[in-house]
Amino acid sequence: MPACYYRTMSESKYPPLAIVLASGGLDSCVVAALAHETHRLALLHVNYGQRTETRELQAFNEIANHYQVRHRLVVDHKHLAQIGGSSLTDETLEVSAADLDNQEVPSSYVPFRNANLLSAAVSWAEVIRAGKIFIGAVHEDASGYPDCRPVFYEAFAKVIETGTRPGTRIELVTPIIDQSKAGIIRLGLDKQAPLHLTWSCYQSEADACGTCDSCAFRLRGFQQAGIEDPIPYQTRPDYV
Repeated sequence: MPACYYRTMSESKYPPLAIVLASGGLDSCVVAALAHETHRLALLHVNYGQRTETRELQAFNEIANHYQVRHRLVVDHKHLAQIGGSSLTDETLEVSAADLDNQEVPSSYVPFRNANLLSAAVSWAEVIRAGKIFIGAVHEDASGYPDCRPVFYEAFAKVIETGTRPGTRIELVTPIIDQSKAGIIRLGLDKQAPLHLTWSCYQSEADACGTCDSCAFRLRGFQQAGIEDPIPYQTRPDYV
């Protein structure tokens, strides 16, 4: 499927085109559902050598199929694995057990990952003339991940404005950044997002482990929302 796409006069009747950074996870799936209400979707997925790369790519494609997305792009940023420094990309580092009260940067932090992902999205947006880039960043995660903070996205919006060709207008959209995980789940259900297709686990590609930070945030969100998480788990601790 070609990555490049240009608007034609005959397509002016269609909704505007927007890129959604889609990991295959819960948050980006809900963001895709939100963007789908007002835009044609172009979904971008990044393989960066993460432990669950194959399972995340499967989830991405299933979500893209659900929304019948024609314009999808999968890129490799394997340099992030070569650089290392994260338990998601370096199997000699242990994925830490869940600690939802942690205020330190966890071992799962991939150094400056979101800037790398956004840079790919901006390049693609310039080529296909997408006016918006949606990303499922969540401030709740920001205590551990510095590139999930609103201030980071405010700064990156200025980078986009400064670093693209004259006349380019690309808006960076973070529609769930102030939501709790339970709120995101409720929103996803309201928008009929295919949450059953998503994958969040940091370390397992079969049944989700249930004990890594990502599983814990997800499970706690479903538990707080009073809803059963539809994906399979090895164990389902009570995080409420």
